[in-house]
Amino acid sequence: MADFFKKLKKRLRLTVQLVFTALSNGYVQGFAEGKIFRGKTKSVCVPGLNCYSCPGALGSCPIGSLQATLSDRNYKFAFYVLGFLMIVGAFFGRFVCGWLCPFGLVQDLLYKIPFFRKLRKLPGDKFLKWFKYVILAVFVILLPLFAVDAFGQGSPWFCEYICPSGTLGAGIPLVVLNEGLRSVIGWLYAWKVAILAVLIFLSILVYRPFCRYLCPLGAIYGLFNPISLYRYKIDSEKCTKCGACQKACKLDIKTFENPNSTECIRCGDCIKSCPHNAIKK
Repeated sequence: MADFFKKLKKRLRLTVQLVFTALSNGYVQGFAEGKIFRGKTKSVCVPGLNCYSCPGALGSCPIGSLQATLSDRNYKFAFYVLGFLMIVGAFFGRFVCGWLCPFGLVQDLLYKIPFFRKLRKLPGDKFLKWFKYVILAVFVILLPLFAVDAFGQGSPWFCEYICPSGTLGAGIPLVVLNEGLRSVIGWLYAWKVAILAVLIFLSILVYRPFCRYLCPLGAIYGLFNPISLYRYKIDSEKCTKCGACQKACKLDIKTFENPNSTECIRCGDCIKSCPHNAIKK
């Protein structure tokens, strides 16, 4: 029993990720019948990226909910969703990305697949990491607000044209499980599957490319990292700036200089690797 708990502690983050993914996507009947859950909990947001249309989803994705509100001609300000994002961000920051996001778990598992050469980051990383903020501003906020039809109704642009989590969790399962949908899929479905395929390959090659470069939810939570209640501190008396934390960090963050970087997903690898126990939560 003691060995079991030791192994559980060693793999605590993976265990939490698996449990939370199972709980937030626990509508097994949806996968069996190819139907979307429509119970009362669907009006409640979950912290991570989790497509509303996934057959197993018991809650709503905050990014999808934000777009749905902004694109609705009757509601132009998402009080509930923005409040939810601010509260979660203020408490946890990007801890959500590292521990509670189902698509983050998918990327973590893909990165474990052996490859002849792993990359610390993609070429142009310095500029690519700002692209998620462009996606947040353009596809999540501006286009749903202002690119409207004749009736003043917008569209969920990020969900419709980019989100790989929606393709993996909703698009592919629904098409596989519903014969009627297979006859009407077109270029948009092919485009979304192509994005997913590229990200799957990149996730084997480099750690969490979607989180680094594309995720608007991570962009929001990252802004809270420096001020969230859950944040890291460096004990300047113990830290020797040896660089062990940066070497252990799969996102290549200089934790000893910027422990609350907007890119940090709070995986805890830097804390485990520090030989001087200088990094504290």
